[in-house]
Amino acid sequence: MDVQTVLQELELLGSERTKKVYMQQGAQEPLFGVATGAMKPIFKKIRNNQALANELYATGNYDAMYLAGMIADPKVMTEADFNRWMVGAYFYMISDFIVAVTLAETDFAQAVSDRWIASGKELYVSAGYSCYCWLLGSRRDEEFDREKLNTMLETVEKTIHSSPDRARYAMNNFVTTVGISYVPLHEKAISAAKNIGTVDVFRGKIKCSVPLAADEIQKAVDKGRIGFKRKNVRC
Repeated sequence: MDVQTVLQELELLGSERTKKVYMQQGAQEPLFGVATGAMKPIFKKIRNNQALANELYATGNYDAMYLAGMIADPKVMTEADFNRWMVGAYFYMISDFIVAVTLAETDFAQAVSDRWIASGKELYVSAGYSCYCWLLGSRRDEEFDREKLNTMLETVEKTIHSSPDRARYAMNNFVTTVGISYVPLHEKAISAAKNIGTVDVFRGKIKCSVPLAADEIQKAVDKGRIGFKRKNVRC
């Protein structure tokens, strides 16, 4: 399949209702409004095709960009590829759920995430912490440096309330994920979560509180899910 054929198929699957929802979340034209599940048949026909993924991502069409993340081949993507994709990531659904998810399947995910977090740029910070969430939720605890994660927790605790809006959301998720999926720092994450307390973010002009990290960790404790690891990062 080529780019134009894929775009035509995506357009047929789009709906104005879904398009409206995506635009309320931050998506911009061009887009068709294709539900994620509806892309599965196209994904199965293409599978891993990095060349096509790059072309689809470059269209700037949100639905095509999302499909690009599904068919991307992390084994052949370079750090430069991910940096280029981040340049085109104009809202969190792209930075956190396309770029960061795909990055989490590479061997250099932590190194790139560290640089993005250090940049201080809102969506880069968000993608960096989100990638750590995908990593912690899928890889063995032994693959991480405990002291490094401990320092990250301390940094989040000190800076979350003064950080950019979307970064706060991802940082809060990071604390939750450490508390649930990284057993060595479970107790430290609980302490950090309690000290952080309520985290407010803005959706448009509306202020909203994200789920309390301490509450989410406790729910996992109650369900016996501490140490939870998912089998796959991408669907």
